[in-house]
Amino acid sequence: MLQDFKEFAMRGNVVDMAVGIVIGAAFGTIVKSFVSDVLMPPVGLLLGNVDFSNLFAVIKAGTTAAPYATLEAAKEAGAVTLNYGAFLNTVISFVIIAFAVFMVIKAINSLQRKEDEKDEEAPAEPPKQEQLLSEIRDILKAR
Repeated sequence: MLQDFKEFAMRGNVVDMAVGIVIGAAFGTIVKSFVSDVLMPPVGLLLGNVDFSNLFAVIKAGTTAAPYATLEAAKEAGAVTLNYGAFLNTVISFVIIAFAVFMVIKAINSLQRKEDEKDEEAPAEPPKQEQLLSEIRDILKAR
């Protein structure tokens, strides 16, 4: 059983998948940082100095009464909050990652189509045996 698992784990597809998962996780981290640290601050500034990571709705007040200036202040007071700003950042990250994956798949499909067209354009030359048999057939027909 251990040998079977080793064969399974060392197959090219499994190793490729593992590498893809690691790279995908790193890419996700980069996109998350891009959205929260680069993209959303200017968008928030354009929308009137809004910090999207700090957008929340208080469901139940904490030990001190609402309103809370920041999400951190609400958490410190023990308030129950609905953090829709963080959710918005996550949705934007997802859209960027989905678009990037779409573009990669589209590029791969385009390359695959070009490869298929090359295969269709140049018909494969018949094997040498078939060529010889065809020549023999043509010689016999000519007699």
